[in-house]
Amino acid sequence: MRMSLLFLCAACLGLTACSRPKSPGYQGYLEGEFVYVGAPLGGQLEKLAVIKGTRIPAGALLFTLEHANELAAQRQAADQLRATEARLADAQKGSRPSELASLTARLDQARAAAELSRLDLARQKNLFETRVLPASDYDRARLTHEKNTRALDELAAQLTTAGLGARPDALAAAMAEVSAAAAAKARADWAVAQKSQAAPQAALVYDTLYRVGEFVAAGNPVVSLLPAENIKVRFFVPAAEFAALTAGAPVRIAITGRPAPLEARISYLSPSTEYTPPILYNRENRSKLVFMVEAAFTDANAARDLHPGQPVDVLK
Repeated sequence: MRMSLLFLCAACLGLTACSRPKSPGYQGYLEGEFVYVGAPLGGQLEKLAVIKGTRIPAGALLFTLEHANELAAQRQAADQLRATEARLADAQKGSRPSELASLTARLDQARAAAELSRLDLARQKNLFETRVLPASDYDRARLTHEKNTRALDELAAQLTTAGLGARPDALAAAMAEVSAAAAAKARADWAVAQKSQAAPQAALVYDTLYRVGEFVAAGNPVVSLLPAENIKVRFFVPAAEFAALTAGAPVRIAITGRPAPLEARISYLSPSTEYTPPILYNRENRSKLVFMVEAAFTDANAARDLHPGQPVDVLK
């Protein structure tokens, strides 16, 4: 009697198993690739401009860190840049107009003295040739004229040099100082700009990781964003059916509560088994291996209201 009852139960279980409907696709869930936004410089969180769970457009302000030190460095760099530019401009101009005028007046005086000594030398020469003037007086007039001529040439050279400005090496050094100051100013501007971060793209504010007043270390994310295009489907396929799938193949994603499936395309196929049960790789147990597959939604806007972790059915 007991054996008959056991046989009847086994038959019922076998009938139930045979009548169970086969799943039309694969089970999976939604996965999100988050964008963690932080600042390369540390500081106290001064302003948190977004609220967790809201959607923001691209370019929206996310947060601001205190930046008094960076602003002071920016002002200092700007002043240093103006100072080096002024020194370069001064070196390029040469002497001041009043200095040039003084050299010009001295040059005119030297020219007049040279002309006077030339005339005197001509008179002294005639007297010397007629033996009226001794040789010593003639030599004195000749040397005086030579001295005045050299003084005239010297002042003319000084006037030319005064109008040229600094020497080429000095100008090159001044230009290098301006370039270094401009680089320091650019670095200071960058530091100030990095203390405020904006959304790189339209997204959902998935989480805020700090509160106003807390200190944020350099590089630590303050806000995590989830753009709609970063939501994907992850599902698992038995080894026997994995070979039939190809990247780019269309699939339909059925989600509870939505009247119609969403369109997606396979974007990634795992090159190895995602889960390996503690079994031997023999022919009888090979069917228990599964491969991970990911699919991206064809229309990212259709995934705006979806959330990571939601279970889905992937239909072929």
